[in-house]
Amino acid sequence: MLLTIDIGNTNITLGTFEDGKLTNHWRLATDPARMPDEYGLQLLGLLHSRGLHLNNLSDVVLASVVPPLTSHIQEAVREYLSKSPVIIESQHCSPIVNRYDPPQAVGIDRLVNAVAVEKKYGLPACVVDFGTATTFDAIDRDYNYLGGAIAPGVGISLDALVSHTAKLPKVDLQLPEHVIGRNTTQAMQSGLLWGYIAMVEGMVARFRAELGEDTQVIATGGLAALVGSHTASIAAIDPWLTLEGLYLIWERMHP
Repeated sequence: MLLTIDIGNTNITLGTFEDGKLTNHWRLATDPARMPDEYGLQLLGLLHSRGLHLNNLSDVVLASVVPPLTSHIQEAVREYLSKSPVIIESQHCSPIVNRYDPPQAVGIDRLVNAVAVEKKYGLPACVVDFGTATTFDAIDRDYNYLGGAIAPGVGISLDALVSHTAKLPKVDLQLPEHVIGRNTTQAMQSGLLWGYIAMVEGMVARFRAELGEDTQVIATGGLAALVGSHTASIAAIDPWLTLEGLYLIWERMHP
């Protein structure tokens, strides 16, 4: 059994793989203030809640875009799971070639997603990741990770709207039935969600113009299902794509 861990700015996603299949998955809130012991006990609790035993754990692999938290999770894994985790970096993401400028500036999760999308869906591809930021990543048919676009995520857009206005309330992220909101809540939900859907459709069209009309567009991240299921621009919704990529990278490192 392999445990995969993806440390993001808003969420930590985890999954177990057995015989190449994702068998369990979890999504936790990211909290850099938590101590390694707290994370260690939480990891044990998650595994035990599914009847998983440490003697069946073969390895742990992780990717992180939150450097202060990486060492905490490493220590938690060593102390509580008795494993030294494999830390994925850009040089591990073969066959994807990182063409970002400078290469070290790109988030490792974006390269891991590129590995997964190449294997599962083919190239060229565009990965739309609905996380803290909404990112669009372009991989051409020659395995080059070219870069992409970064926009504010839906959640932080809502937070900014509420904090910078006097009368707009915090609303649930639910897609309203109609684009024309009949009250303030519906109007905000429409602008946030139908507005993001329109942005995705526009950006995908522009990415296809540069990558090719046969570009596969895959949505991932916490809000992928909410946004991606309401547009024909998205070919597939794969919320655990990063975990799949971590597994594929680990598998290639252990032939």
